[in-house]
Amino acid sequence: MKYCVLIMDGAADWPVKEQGGQTCLEAANTPNLDKLAKKSVMGLTQTVPEGMEPSSAVACMSLLGYDPKVYYRGRAAIEAMSMGLKLEDDEVIFRCNLVNVQDGKMNSYCAGHIPDEEAAKLIDALNESLGNDDIRFYAGVGYRHLLKLKGHDEVVKAACTPAHDISDKNIADYMPQGKGSSFLRRLMQDSVTVLENHKVNSDRRAWNELPANMIWLFWGSGKIPQTPPFRKVHGKSAVITSAVDLLKGLGRMTDMDILETPGVTDSLDNDFVAQVNGGMKALETHDLVVIHIEAPDEAGHAGSFSEKVEAIETIDREVVARIISYQNDELRLLVMPDHLTPVSIKTHVGEPVPFLLWGQGFAANGARRFTEAEAKRTGLFIEDGYNIMTTLVE
Repeated sequence: MKYCVLIMDGAADWPVKEQGGQTCLEAANTPNLDKLAKKSVMGLTQTVPEGMEPSSAVACMSLLGYDPKVYYRGRAAIEAMSMGLKLEDDEVIFRCNLVNVQDGKMNSYCAGHIPDEEAAKLIDALNESLGNDDIRFYAGVGYRHLLKLKGHDEVVKAACTPAHDISDKNIADYMPQGKGSSFLRRLMQDSVTVLENHKVNSDRRAWNELPANMIWLFWGSGKIPQTPPFRKVHGKSAVITSAVDLLKGLGRMTDMDILETPGVTDSLDNDFVAQVNGGMKALETHDLVVIHIEAPDEAGHAGSFSEKVEAIETIDREVVARIISYQNDELRLLVMPDHLTPVSIKTHVGEPVPFLLWGQGFAANGARRFTEAEAKRTGLFIEDGYNIMTTLVE
């Protein structure tokens, strides 16, 4: 038996009044997903335990079969795993977004989706001006970077707000608060001086692109989680493909192989075909492949209904169609978002998400389309999302 897990990050949504009360999944033309739905077990599952942050870190950890209440120790530490960073006992790690602030408001949590090469130059400048033996910035993907601090254990106790939670809001109301926060606030404020007139940003303004004129720190972690290998927990060899460090970090934490494919990005310019083809080919040497696609989530954070629908339709056309044409009668497939990213609020919520289980051993339970409402209508609810992986591979 071979297994495929397709994570449509943030694809679930709330009904949008201006779109006739439809969600993005309902508005999208998804003939392949709908064909699967009619032959699958569909339902809802809770990937974010009550009281935990509705982040992709928590939700995807659940989806991969690990209870976040047991294993979650902070998102930045997971991303550090992806980048090969180690944390000593006196070191802590923070997510460090390059953002665009205008008139005191969070204008863009991703600095207009700044490209890797430009972002790396800004991270170099931050290290040159603000870095030392105790402060070090590490370039990641796009706007997503890391800050490692030595000898400042107290800062992980600061209350920090993710940048994507405060789009169009006054940043003064959401700067780090509480114990250890003054050090973080000073770094964030000092970054403005470093970034504001950097040549990268001067060029971006000339090209009518948003400058990355500040860093935003959040998701602080003091320890890298210790998790048992996926093979030991589920008895399967696994490989994961994703554009983002978080999923690669989760893969490394659980001893999955990481599939690096040129052209795989976090947005609509992703090479969907290369990603799915690479993933399915990996099944020649692995039992299970996780294909994580970030584009719907990015569209949700941008508040773009049309782009989110486009991302879902592209996944259906380019990815799902190829998965179901895979020449193996023993393939079992799990399709689901990790969490909701409603376009109306541009951030995550921890409500139940729809899932679809298709293949040998899964009989249809009455769904007609892959939508939130159809999943709810089946009446099937898996309370603990970390059990969904066991359901797939048992």
